[in-house]
Amino acid sequence: MTESLIGATVSGKVATSALGVHLSGDGVDVGVSSGVADAVDFCLFDDEGGEQRLPLERDESGTWRGHVAGVQDGDRYGFRVSGPWNPASGLRCNPAKLLSDPYARAVTGTVRWGSEVLGHVPGGPDRRSDTDSAGFVPRSVVVAPAEPPAPGPGRVPWSDTVLYETHVKGFTQRHPDVPAPLRGTYAGLGSPAAIDHLLRLGVTTVELMPVHHFPQSGFLLDKNLRNYWGYDSISYFAPHGDYAAARIPGEQVAEFRTMVGMLHTAGLEVLLDVVFNHTAEGNENGPTLCYRGLDNGAYYRLVPGQPRFYYDTTGTGNTLDLAHPTTLRLVLDALRYWVTAMGVDGFRFDLAASLARDEAGGWDVYSAFLDAIAQDPVLSAVKLVAEPWDTGFDGYDVGRFPAGWSEWNGRYRDDVRDFWRGADGKVPTLATRLAGSSDLYPTRGPLASINFITCHDGFTLRDLTSYNTKHNEPNGEGNRDGTDDNRSWNCGAEGDTDDPAILALRARQQRNLLTTLLVSDGVPMLGHGDELGRTQHGNNNAYCQDNDGSWIDWDAAAGHTDLTAFTAGLIRLRHQHPVLRARRFPTSTPPAAGGVAETWLRPDGQPMSGDDWQATFAHTLAVHLRGGDDTSELLLAFNAYWEPVTFTLPGTGWAVVLDTTAADPPHPTPTNTAGPTIDAGPRSVVILSRSTS
Repeated sequence: MTESLIGATVSGKVATSALGVHLSGDGVDVGVSSGVADAVDFCLFDDEGGEQRLPLERDESGTWRGHVAGVQDGDRYGFRVSGPWNPASGLRCNPAKLLSDPYARAVTGTVRWGSEVLGHVPGGPDRRSDTDSAGFVPRSVVVAPAEPPAPGPGRVPWSDTVLYETHVKGFTQRHPDVPAPLRGTYAGLGSPAAIDHLLRLGVTTVELMPVHHFPQSGFLLDKNLRNYWGYDSISYFAPHGDYAAARIPGEQVAEFRTMVGMLHTAGLEVLLDVVFNHTAEGNENGPTLCYRGLDNGAYYRLVPGQPRFYYDTTGTGNTLDLAHPTTLRLVLDALRYWVTAMGVDGFRFDLAASLARDEAGGWDVYSAFLDAIAQDPVLSAVKLVAEPWDTGFDGYDVGRFPAGWSEWNGRYRDDVRDFWRGADGKVPTLATRLAGSSDLYPTRGPLASINFITCHDGFTLRDLTSYNTKHNEPNGEGNRDGTDDNRSWNCGAEGDTDDPAILALRARQQRNLLTTLLVSDGVPMLGHGDELGRTQHGNNNAYCQDNDGSWIDWDAAAGHTDLTAFTAGLIRLRHQHPVLRARRFPTSTPPAAGGVAETWLRPDGQPMSGDDWQATFAHTLAVHLRGGDDTSELLLAFNAYWEPVTFTLPGTGWAVVLDTTAADPPHPTPTNTAGPTIDAGPRSVVILSRSTS
């Protein structure tokens, strides 16, 4: 940072059409979009908070540009926008409010919550506030371009992918083998100790919860809590600074790149969970930090006929308008940046239904966003995952995204949970989920389904088997937050217990759920720490628990090494058997090369009939899998009944690979040959294999 900014000069001569601030020659080229501004100032700040304002010039496209000499890597800046203030018409320009650069590569500082950050006068929503916000908001940081990180392993085919959803901070904050200064950081996640666990587990792809810069929420800070999950983005190009071990502003960018390079070198893909459905500015009563002050009606969906208010399909107060060219360009530019400059291998889109809504609020498979992604040579080639719902009308859109997309399958989660907690009539739905959810993805195939039992949102796997109801009191909302639709079963006691029978049943249920996940057609996703017995003590909405209640307790995990080994064994089993990684829906006829044939069986070994599928009292199911180019067959027997069930095997030569009544991981080369029948213990899964060579 220069000691003095006096003497910086601005001209209209720029060498790029890009938006944002980019080093060029003796300074930077600046570009920021605002179709409603009357004037835009580029504001530079020195180390003491001194500010220099330099006016930009508007070009014919509505972009404000200038070349500013004397600016260098690490300098801090923002924008001020003069223009119309008329909230009733959706216009909220206010030059007293310092705005972040939507294209900033790094951000430093925090929001200091108070009336200073509001564009309006509290209690007078139509009165513009003249209080300067510069001392209360973060600064954007000039960052020099750098080489992208080491390339990845090449795109792992979806059929071979095993996802691991994790949190940069929560994964390593308590890891004893990560150096203390690196815990909870990008460098910590890229450390040998963290990577070794992922490699031993056998996952192929880490999906990082949001890493875009986000401010801490004022209402949480008032309760001595913090935003842990990070689903409140404000800067879509900037890695969140609090996750960096490096403390110099801007160095979080290089640290993130290095982390990606380390994961790539280990053969792991990196996906980002991105939040392009809303921003941290909230509703009409929220702060003016960036987009609201730049061009409110361009970035946000406003209520038709009442543009003072924000159309909200996200439950956060606002919804970004990806039908507007300015916002669509921002999102596409950000996605390409994370791929080309930061090295990531794909994205999971939070509340993705909101990204594809049309002007009338309906869901549109031909939306501008989805069409743009499909035509983009960079973005159409990476992994794309949708969370296919939001809070708007007709917002549960599982199965409706186009080809090229995979989707979090919430129906898979619900149906598998129901089967294993003993709900009646769930045998047909279990079969459908095991076979890749053809009811949801009839033309796209099983790899469109991201199968999961747990994720960041809801109970952990251990808590799913330990609690009947949520226990969110630490969140300070009277236990009213979080879903009540958990489909969980505590196995006989609520929460912690020392009853050995209940503990044994809980452990077996966790093995049952993990086994079901890893043998289902589709793409499995594990929630981080489930293989380690992680608990949130019944909190199913730990978004504000940036503390020991959410971070992985690696010391406690030492007591769950059997579960870790079991999970790793399941992943190896999946990798070893192509019949568990079908690229097309299984058929009932002998398969061609690359295909899988399945036969659904009753416990007596006979094929399931129509009446069998309608038997709501049934809690057992077996399936015989044969691959067109495989050298082995598998038989999967599921028993959610509370007593043992005997299964008659189809033919001879079967050997037990796995039995969840024991904690042993699957046997890679089973030698314990089974007889004509096999007993499946109460609430258990048995897997058998037979060589066809």
